[in-house]
Amino acid sequence: MSTAVELQELLTDGEEINIVCHDNPDPDCLASALALGRIAADAGIDERHILYSGTITHQQNRAFVNLLDIDIQSFDPAAVEDRPADSLLAFVDHSIPGENNQVSPGTPVDIVIDHHPAEEVEARFVDRREELGAAATILAEYVRALDIEVDSTLATALMIAIRSDTIDFLRGATRAEYEAAGFLQEDVDEEMIRQISSPSVSGATLDAISTAIDNRMTRGAILISHVGRTSERDSLPQAVDYLARLEGVQTAIVFGIVEDTIHVSARSPDPRVHVGNLLRDAFEDVGSGGGHHDVAGGQIPLGIFADYTTDDEQLLDIVERVITDRLSVELNISEDEET
Repeated sequence: MSTAVELQELLTDGEEINIVCHDNPDPDCLASALALGRIAADAGIDERHILYSGTITHQQNRAFVNLLDIDIQSFDPAAVEDRPADSLLAFVDHSIPGENNQVSPGTPVDIVIDHHPAEEVEARFVDRREELGAAATILAEYVRALDIEVDSTLATALMIAIRSDTIDFLRGATRAEYEAAGFLQEDVDEEMIRQISSPSVSGATLDAISTAIDNRMTRGAILISHVGRTSERDSLPQAVDYLARLEGVQTAIVFGIVEDTIHVSARSPDPRVHVGNLLRDAFEDVGSGGGHHDVAGGQIPLGIFADYTTDDEQLLDIVERVITDRLSVELNISEDEET
């Protein structure tokens, strides 16, 4: 029995499905959720919900949701933790309750479809392929195998997701990504792709990137910087993508405070550095972190710095020192290496 058919058979057991995105979902997560919803509809599930926590602030992500008119709802813990037996819970583009999502740890999960490294993933159905460049690749494979109708919205969403997570097939793309793109190409809306790929940039994002440029610290081929406090969480990956292009830099890490959480974003084409493991090891005792060897992110609740919240400038100084010190220990660099 094929993996796609196994999924289809599991879906026939349900009357409802709650597809939970990870916090602050990106195109890969959103498109995968959309595709799983279409597969669930084909299997006879009428009640389908795509749920998310956090915010959608990245300009491309907002354009993705608005222009493709994706129906997403704010996550309600009661909807998944007190669900009836015929209500299915699915994760796409993430794997474990409580890690990069607001589902309580230990909550039973029915379906997991992911391409990120993870340990001890438990669900009735698990398809996790670390070798792939995007979760959307797996969903495109299912859609094709199950002969699900592909309209321009679904094809465009999956294509953008694959392109986004592989940086236009320049990072982590495998033969499966090219095959999925070939399958989807006939039905994509090229004009929609152009609009979503070139959204306007907010002033807050530009300010955050500028701050990261000013605060950059390089030690050999490693760059660490911060954006201070920002309202635009997704300015961090945009800032680190920009700084990673600096000549001589092989590993770039940018952090910043968004509301009551410290967010960290990392990039590294250096095969000697696995930034997913680096962020996990650096922050697992105070928050969470992880990802691929070249792209990763982390979150640390600001509660550990609660004693310093009365003075924001002091808070920023403390956060900068603590986060930088933790990263320096994991990267095995010292202050006298700073340039």
